Amino acid sequence: MKKAIYLLFVLLCCTMGTAQEISSPNKKIAVLVTAQKNESAISFSVLYKTGSESITVLPKSPLGIITNNETFTNKLRLVSVSDLKPIHEKYTAVSGKRKDRENFGNERIFKFKNRNNTSLNIIFRAYNDGVAFRYEFPDKSATPVNITAENTAYILPEGTKRWMQPFETSYEGFYPESTNGKGSEKQEWGFPALYNVTGSNVLVLLSEAGLSQNNCAARLTNANSPNQYNVTYPETRDNFKQVGAVSTSPWKSAWRTLTIGTLPDIVASTLIDDISLPNKLKDTSWIQPGAASWVYWANNHGSKDFKKLTAYIDFAAQMKWPYTLIDWEWDVMENGGTIEDAVRYAKAKGVKPLIWYNSGTSWLEPTPWDRLLTPEKRAKEFAWLNKMGIYGIKVDFFAGDQQDMIKYYIDILEDAAKYKLLVNLHGATVPRGWARTYPNLLTTEAVYGAEWYNNNGTLTNAAARHNTTLPFTRNVVGSMDYTPVTFSDSQNPHITTYAHELALSVVFESALQHFADRPESYNALPEKALEFLKKVPTTWDDTKLLDGYPGEKVIIARKKGNTWYIAGLNGKDIPQDFKIDLNAITDKNVKIDLISDGKDNTSFTIKEIIPGKNTPLQINCLPRGGFTATLTEL
Repeated sequence: MKKAIYLLFVLLCCTMGTAQEISSPNKKIAVLVTAQKNESAISFSVLYKTGSESITVLPKSPLGIITNNETFTNKLRLVSVSDLKPIHEKYTAVSGKRKDRENFGNERIFKFKNRNNTSLNIIFRAYNDGVAFRYEFPDKSATPVNITAENTAYILPEGTKRWMQPFETSYEGFYPESTNGKGSEKQEWGFPALYNVTGSNVLVLLSEAGLSQNNCAARLTNANSPNQYNVTYPETRDNFKQVGAVSTSPWKSAWRTLTIGTLPDIVASTLIDDISLPNKLKDTSWIQPGAASWVYWANNHGSKDFKKLTAYIDFAAQMKWPYTLIDWEWDVMENGGTIEDAVRYAKAKGVKPLIWYNSGTSWLEPTPWDRLLTPEKRAKEFAWLNKMGIYGIKVDFFAGDQQDMIKYYIDILEDAAKYKLLVNLHGATVPRGWARTYPNLLTTEAVYGAEWYNNNGTLTNAAARHNTTLPFTRNVVGSMDYTPVTFSDSQNPHITTYAHELALSVVFESALQHFADRPESYNALPEKALEFLKKVPTTWDDTKLLDGYPGEKVIIARKKGNTWYIAGLNGKDIPQDFKIDLNAITDKNVKIDLISDGKDNTSFTIKEIIPGKNTPLQINCLPRGGFTATLTEL
């Protein structure tokens, strides 16, 4: 029946206008681009093949773009459609969920002209795990044009289940499950946005990638219709009145992306990186991901106090973590030393210091805030950091998604690379593929993370559900600096179990993993748990989702060398029993070191298991519980 509906859909498109198809290399995903014969609107739809049937994952949805002096939304004439062009390149990622990657898809370029005879190209690619498209003004012109809006929208059927984050400049919030498209005061939603195709196990994750200095970032709005999500450019700011993006041409928009498949497909996808520009850095040998101690969380400040900071440096040395993060107010350090003294202390301990900066574009406090705003200031500051022995920067409090901020992000990444400095973006936009282009970008916040146990009590009751939603949403598109694994309380309590907290070190992927708790809290752990945190990797050779559902549970397997790490989280307030098929990741005989929930929230069950062949791993989880399992081949 569904196949018949699909064929009827294609027939109708062909009757009404010009319908062109772009299929993925494995033929599972097809994009239909429709241009009306009467020089009217253009639209696209996406279908997904399961077995012998095809389902519509995106119904017919509008395309188009608008500048300050021309419109490309209707009365467009289709000039030509290119032949299908295979895209196939292999690359190695410096960090992330998988080491060996493929940018593997098929491309077609649709060339249009509007009533003024101005050219617009729409470039479509179909991948095995999704679809990407972008707009292009191909004609060369030295006169800047202001791209003010898009007509792009994603139309969902009534009642579609979705997980979307109400938009905040810092991308900090929850991803509540909804079927009515409501829940945001302004009906604005940040990328990425996940929805389930009704009546199927197929999901779509909407986002964007490949932004250059000639773009602003976008968000979704559905104020006019709860099931139509329009790609929307950011509003102006007090100190930046430009709408959209301004550029000479040729000009290209960001890639609009739809990651498509089952939940395991979504979690495993690297589409955001694949579609982005290749690595621009000739030498990446100096880029070393790893774990870091972090003074801020437990002290709600801390870097101002030299003696407190040295305790975290000592702990990083004890754990053989390569880094410690010196957070805000280091420029007014007191109680026994200066920033120079702290760096010398870290170097003597064999620990590499990272250092925090205020971007200077939003809040003027805390300090230091006016050291990175211009190329000249960055050159001076980065040279000083090199001389002192700093290995990376954390830059915080960016002002928004406007074009000037996108340019600022990229300028920071490029200039930091010249001085071999790692970068962690905080109070920042969500990842959009820059980690491939500038692999010195090791992590980005853009998440409602453990820091929010400090700021208010909202995370306390919602953390377990939130933690089991992030692997299917925010963490899919890039490294996520949640600052996990806290056993003690900061200003507000957590009610997730200790085993749940330990599991976050594997479930949450971040190439710089800032472990947030106090040294004394970690040292109070059982020996096996502490040893696990000493050795757990922060980059991975492979990643597989073994089981899960947003807000309910997640079980992820990540591989490093010959070792598989499996970690699971219970997102519910009731116990859950997990049954894990180990054949999904290995056919070898293995020894399993398991750390799971004990009799209560603050205790562990620690044991070694040698399961028989084809014997599933069974684990009992407390409410809001979790586990970690390390698999070693025998």
